[in-house]
Amino acid sequence: MNDAPWPSEIRLSADKKTLHVSFEDGDSVSLGAELLRVESPSAEVQGHGVGQKTTPRGKQDVRITGIEPVGNYAVRLIFDDGHDTGIFSWDILQDYGRRQDSLMADYRDRLAAGS
Repeated sequence: MNDAPWPSEIRLSADKKTLHVSFEDGDSVSLGAELLRVESPSAEVQGHGVGQKTTPRGKQDVRITGIEPVGNYAVRLIFDDGHDTGIFSWDILQDYGRRQDSLMADYRDRLAAGS
């Protein structure tokens, strides 16, 4: 049995600052472009190993300018700052939706600490 979430709708807000994802199991999440950009699963942000995560700065006004399917498991988001290497699986989108408050709090703490 496959327990992976499956999206029934992916929609970008008119201002391109919020990605809305509805899943077949009835769950739905609304994710800000800033969160998606600063927590991008790309090596550019996450690094190539433990302790290599970076903290992108000045992303509060970033917008999503494109959404491209990647196989049947993910989307690649394209941001107006040129970042386009993050591949967001359905699991990641659902997880980020559930944890967005703590993810953003952690991001703000890292910004304040200068890391």
